[in-house]
Amino acid sequence: MSSMTPFPINPDLTALAISYRNEAMVADLVLPRVRVAKQEFKWFRNSLTDDFTVPSTLVGRKSRPNMIETGGTEQADFTIDYGLEDAVPQADMLNADARYNPQARAVTYLTNLIELDREVRVANAVFNLSTYLAAQRATLSGTSQWSDFANSNPVSAILNAMDGMIMRPNLMVVGQQVATQLMQHPRVVQTINNTAQSNGLVSLDNVARALGLQQIVVGQGWVNTARRGQAATMARAWGKHAALLHIDSLSDPTRGSTFGFTAQWGDRIAGSDFDRDIGLRGGQRIRLGESVKEVITENSLGYYFQNAVA
Repeated sequence: MSSMTPFPINPDLTALAISYRNEAMVADLVLPRVRVAKQEFKWFRNSLTDDFTVPSTLVGRKSRPNMIETGGTEQADFTIDYGLEDAVPQADMLNADARYNPQARAVTYLTNLIELDREVRVANAVFNLSTYLAAQRATLSGTSQWSDFANSNPVSAILNAMDGMIMRPNLMVVGQQVATQLMQHPRVVQTINNTAQSNGLVSLDNVARALGLQQIVVGQGWVNTARRGQAATMARAWGKHAALLHIDSLSDPTRGSTFGFTAQWGDRIAGSDFDRDIGLRGGQRIRLGESVKEVITENSLGYYFQNAVA
């Protein structure tokens, strides 16, 4: 008689999965992770008017201070499990060099794919017209695109967008091709160097400081959009778009005003189990995954430029 047991979690493989980071992935900067106690969690959609409505703060000599009342609505949600498996034949482990660990290599490979999947999910949520208020999104074309050095003015476009937001953005996320054009754009070069010279190259750190942003995040990741078995069709995960976001890294699901966050239940996990059907000698079935949910909490705290460059 057999008994059902949980899939065995390997502490060493789990530690590797948690510590592994692909520096090309920026999803954790755009929608920071926030831990939740259970897979089902609640978050609060704040009423931004409460943050700007001045209550009576006068306190009488023997009276109690006023109790503030916050508006908004409570939202029920839950994290989703994302995971993958890989097979490591026993023969690979028996023939591996002492400095090479096939199971550890499988974990890093799976982790990279899990992170790429998350990168695409976040990019699709953040670079999406329907995510934003109608007054806080723009689809650029022709001479308004920042790749048109003669006619466009990205500095003016960005500053005007920032002035129209109820809370000033502190982060800008752009696709790699947008970053390339911004760093070379004559109006940007002139602004940063305070000169009439229009040719040159400036750093994104200097652009961020000039615009009053804490950081400009560049999405560099590539993804194959073709179906399995077809010839590869490589595309940038973050496309040719840009978004201005107000991100409060100290926000949690119940307090704080932020464009969005990622709820994370528990840690990323990894484990292995013997599978007799792998090859002639059997092998280890490696499983890796995490339980997360990307949440856009306040779309008024973002501004989106679709097709920022041609």
